[in-house]
Amino acid sequence: MIASLKEMGLFGLQIATDHGGIGLSTHSYLRVLQEIASRDTSIAVTLGAHQSIGLKALLLFGTQEQKQRYLPKLATGENVAAFALTEPGAGSDAAALKTHADPLSDGSGYLLNGSKICITNGGFADVFTVFARTSPAEEDRKSVV
Repeated sequence: MIASLKEMGLFGLQIATDHGGIGLSTHSYLRVLQEIASRDTSIAVTLGAHQSIGLKALLLFGTQEQKQRYLPKLATGENVAAFALTEPGAGSDAAALKTHADPLSDGSGYLLNGSKICITNGGFADVFTVFARTSPAEEDRKSVV
């Protein structure tokens, strides 16, 4: 079933054609997911998590180098994206997260420390969007940015 979805290009619905996707608008993408969900909600969740939350940050905020590196394989489904927000004790409350990302001393990236649960597509994904703190949490304070 998943292989057929990949062959039809359904893993690249919102990815631009210059990165191997179909390039649908958000409205058109949601119409496709609506039709899929009317027949099989688990497939719609897999595709939705891959595109709506798994790779969306890359589409919106990724550098051109990151987009060229990751989007073609995400568009074909060769790679699948996952979304990691939920934590033990915090649930899906992003302001209560304990997982933190510490910069590596050589500036090449970050070291993730913490734990996640209920990672949508986590069991078979290749690319993960992980929510983590890059600064300490302020005691008893939550803010919305």
